[in-house]
Amino acid sequence: MPNCRVCGENLREFLDFGSQPLSDAFRRPADPGDEFFFRLAVGSCTSCSMVQLMEEVPRDRMFHHDYPYHSSGSSVMRKHFERTARDFLETELAAPDSFAVELGCNDGIMLRTIGDAGRRHLGVEPSGGVAEIARANGVRVRTDFFEHSVAVDIHREDGPANVIYAANTMCHIPYAESIFEGVAALLAEDGVFVFEDPYLGDIVKQTSFDQIYDEHFYFFSVRSVQALARRFGFELVDVERLPVHGGEVRYTIARAGRREPAPSVAELADEELTLGLHEPATLDAFAVRVREIRDELVALLEGLRAQGRTVVGYGATAKSATVLNYCGIGPGLVSSIVDTTPAKQGRVTPGSHIPVRPADTFGEPYPDVALLFAWNHADEIMAKEQAFRAAGGKWILYVPKPRLV
Repeated sequence: MPNCRVCGENLREFLDFGSQPLSDAFRRPADPGDEFFFRLAVGSCTSCSMVQLMEEVPRDRMFHHDYPYHSSGSSVMRKHFERTARDFLETELAAPDSFAVELGCNDGIMLRTIGDAGRRHLGVEPSGGVAEIARANGVRVRTDFFEHSVAVDIHREDGPANVIYAANTMCHIPYAESIFEGVAALLAEDGVFVFEDPYLGDIVKQTSFDQIYDEHFYFFSVRSVQALARRFGFELVDVERLPVHGGEVRYTIARAGRREPAPSVAELADEELTLGLHEPATLDAFAVRVREIRDELVALLEGLRAQGRTVVGYGATAKSATVLNYCGIGPGLVSSIVDTTPAKQGRVTPGSHIPVRPADTFGEPYPDVALLFAWNHADEIMAKEQAFRAAGGKWILYVPKPRLV
């Protein structure tokens, strides 16, 4: 039985998705060779409450030169990161010589605004392809995985960081000890380490089980982040609920004793306690609902097929890999998936081998039904695809339960 990657105590497994492929390993139809599969299961630490994957996928298999996700691909996320940058510029980065470091800066959408304001900055991004895009947009990037040795190098070259920021990155990194050792080496004495990731409370409440896939190793809560911070001499001093990506929390961490914790920390921790978020019964009930969603979604798709109705997927997201492979959905139930990412087009989905087509072919012709994998962008997508609705099309959403809308 694996032990907790944070504190070393026992993990209690509560949900097993079976054999799963790498979520972003989109292959060409004729590619030879075997796909990489691993057991996707999730458990909770019996001591520090950190929810995490039971097995770790080697990081270089997931984050490499051809990593296909681009942070700036959504207008909602572009606005989110620009607003985040402006908030930092008005607070932690107000001084002209301030220095910001972003872990997993992707294509640089957040740091671009920081750089345009004349502030010193550096992105640490292991995926070479998106790092090149960031550089082309004027963002200073180091292509590397962030860890203690890298942090020491950055401090030597640039001095301490007033802000270390990570968006949808910390949950990807199993080796928390080296990350926090790096933050300790690089962060200014009165600086802040700010990260935002999918929130366990929202995942459980919404039964958004597709947030669980190879790249998401940790599923944070106030209670588990407090324990994580304390372990490395830090303190959780603020939390903020965010509406992006189906529900996230932004955690602000400082050196212990340097800042007074905001009331929001205790408020959200109390809410978790009231909801029984970390109780085994709560997590077991979540697992039961996941299995019910699987059965209901497959039954809905099989019913549509029996009626002769065409079904196309919308958004070849990383999280769709969990849905497709856990539910056993292939081209017989979903003929293709449309997506805006060129690197995915002309390829097939991991494991399930459903063809991926350009999004501008969605109306050639429109399907009867579209299964929306990018459900966290539902408002943006449905506003864009009003002609589909006008043509009589319907959407399938499966969070918090499968339904036609």
